[in-house]
Amino acid sequence: EVQLVESGGGLVQSGGSLRLSCAASGFTFRFARMSWVRQAPGKGLEWVSSSTSGGGSTSYADSVKGRFTISRDNVKNMLYLQMNALKPEDTAVYYCAKSYGTSNFSQGQGTQVTVSS
Repeated sequence: EVQLVESGGGLVQSGGSLRLSCAASGFTFRFARMSWVRQAPGKGLEWVSSSTSGGGSTSYADSVKGRFTISRDNVKNMLYLQMNALKPEDTAVYYCAKSYGTSNFSQGQGTQVTVSS
């Protein structure tokens, strides 16, 4: 059974930083394309960033490019999202996701990030 457990969210002032973590189990993490997605209040799920299985290729939504960095540890089965220069519009529940956009999509329970102005 795929399990994804996010942590690291919280309340931060605009311009601050947070580091999200995701502990993965139940599948071969090193072979999986992993992503972070988010859902702001009253809005749909928004893709934030992805990392290919080897971690050699990453991609970002334009809204976070240059501020967020995705990384992974394929030994510890961990996915991370370093978020810098946070803005109020980054306020959302952030989810760790496996195979986002495919029929094998799975996500965790989410972690709340709130950025105050």
